[in-house]
Amino acid sequence: MFEILYQDDDLIAINKPFGWLVHRSWLDKTETVVVMQTLRDQIGQHVFPIHRLDRPTSGVLLFALSSDVARIMSEEFAKKQIEKTYHAIVRGYVEGEAVIDYPLVEELDKIADKFTNKNKPAQDAVTFYKSISKIEVPIKVGKFETARYSFVELKPQTGRKHQLRRHMKHIFHPILGDSKHGDLHQNRAFATYFNIKRLMLHASKLEIKHPTQHKPMIIEAKLDQSWQDILLNFK
Repeated sequence: MFEILYQDDDLIAINKPFGWLVHRSWLDKTETVVVMQTLRDQIGQHVFPIHRLDRPTSGVLLFALSSDVARIMSEEFAKKQIEKTYHAIVRGYVEGEAVIDYPLVEELDKIADKFTNKNKPAQDAVTFYKSISKIEVPIKVGKFETARYSFVELKPQTGRKHQLRRHMKHIFHPILGDSKHGDLHQNRAFATYFNIKRLMLHASKLEIKHPTQHKPMIIEAKLDQSWQDILLNFK
């Protein structure tokens, strides 16, 4: 059973656990247990996707309960009228706050995007980040005797594929547990020390305008216990 964060006649939002595909995908043709079908069975009606979270990412995931509402909300996302807030644990000490303004070439999947134009120019991509807390742990990684990590807030201003993961790599603070854009040695050290193996990226908050009531809304998803246990060590 998914944790339902909000539900009315038009919308439903859940706190998506990490490891779940939002819908069936070419990325894993053998996976039959996905969020859309499971949530449909849980509430007894069809749900319509508005946006997506990567499989390893947890947090706020919003669905419409009709195709008309899905269209309205999809337009809000396309016009950047939605504000998203994420939290992540990254390698190294991140100081203060800043904006990453670094265009990204579209990241294509070999199977799902095999007919897509591979020569598109880089697209604008902007992310705001802010340091919240830090930790240094006594584990040797490479030539260093200790490992340093930061807990950060991330606010994407654009919606490029894997934008947060790629932007944090760009500033040399990759997100822990990121097998594609992260640091393999740091991932292993972090997983061993904290006894956890997952992408440390969580969609914490979604700020939207309700599609029929036209009022501003904030939907928040709490960090799960594994996150909370780790963050007790941060200062």
